[in-house]
Amino acid sequence: MSLLGLRPRGAIANLFARGVGDAGIVHVLRIIRKQLGMDIAFVARFRTEDRVLEHVDADGPAPVHTGQVIPLHEGYCLKVVQGELPQLIPDTSLLPAAMAIPATQAIPIGAHLSVPVTLANGDVYGTLCCFSHEPNPSLGDRDMSMLRAFAEVVAQRFDEDQAARREKQTASEVIWAAIASGAPRIVYQPIYELDGHTLVGVECLSRFDIDPQRGPDKWFDGAREAGVELELELHAVRNALAAIDGFPRAVYLGINSSPALILSGRLAPMLAELDSSRIVLEITEHSTVSDYDALLSALRPMRERGVRIAVDDAGAGYSSMRHILNLKCDIIKLDMSLTRDIDIDPGRRALARGLVSFACDIGSDITAEGIETRGELDAVRKLGVRKVQGFFLGRPGTLEDALTAFRTGCPALAAL
Repeated sequence: MSLLGLRPRGAIANLFARGVGDAGIVHVLRIIRKQLGMDIAFVARFRTEDRVLEHVDADGPAPVHTGQVIPLHEGYCLKVVQGELPQLIPDTSLLPAAMAIPATQAIPIGAHLSVPVTLANGDVYGTLCCFSHEPNPSLGDRDMSMLRAFAEVVAQRFDEDQAARREKQTASEVIWAAIASGAPRIVYQPIYELDGHTLVGVECLSRFDIDPQRGPDKWFDGAREAGVELELELHAVRNALAAIDGFPRAVYLGINSSPALILSGRLAPMLAELDSSRIVLEITEHSTVSDYDALLSALRPMRERGVRIAVDDAGAGYSSMRHILNLKCDIIKLDMSLTRDIDIDPGRRALARGLVSFACDIGSDITAEGIETRGELDAVRKLGVRKVQGFFLGRPGTLEDALTAFRTGCPALAAL
């Protein structure tokens, strides 16, 4: 029967309208069980040799449980799908084929209803079943119509799950193909010390020159959705660090790192092989930290070897202030949303002045990002900022570009 033909009402109608999640499936089972007066309801997924009870709802202690694996040829489910047993059995004692099943008397099963859960491609996912310990002669076609309708709802949910898994797998394959091709390419944006006008560091940034054409943020977002974010991030870090020996020892490398990568334990061994005093880990405002104590613990051995910590995008949102307060960072990087037009915006200047003063009080350095005009450079310099980066000073470029900047200096700073 079509779903529309049932004209469901109330809570049932809401389930039809908004779809069903894991908790929703259990709720569906509870509705079925109570409406039909059953003791147990469950969804079983068929595998090659067995079936798994993926969702179970019961009235009190039950002889079956979620996750239970049962040989496929045991019990009612497969026999119902193959037509060896009817979908509706109000009284198992009246059906010899049901009484021949050991579980009928062992559980016991007095009444049993079961319908296939059929996916959109015609494959049978499994069954939606319910049973009571006592016979229930009142069960009839109307009850089976309701059970079939709910089986359609459940099947739709599983169709959506399979589509999501396929999409995730495809996205994962794209990321792994990118890694295999050597992506991302790393570019280096100069960071200058205003006192002396010298290049003291570079921020390592990822660029993807492959299809699908999209910005680095989209690539990393795609990797996160595909469940391979750490693999892509670790590969980007490895690509960036490969150039460290090409830079003069006076130049540090700013490496973007998520808290998840740090907590994974996969980053520390990579940094241990290098001169850690030349590494700055930049943690962005957009990175979520649920446990600062755990993150500090993971950072401690790296910091003991000389790695410095920067909070990136400071001033872009509330999270950056939490990072600053909890991570006891060595460097605070003012976000370009704060430095943009800072020379003509009193509000931005006031906020930046407060962060510069705060950094001085806690012993952190300040780097101003996104400097794109002479006015912005003059403004942050007057506020006491001593390190700067941005298009006005130097765009992200190759290792050779960065080395040239180190040798020749920055023309924009020469005029100060």
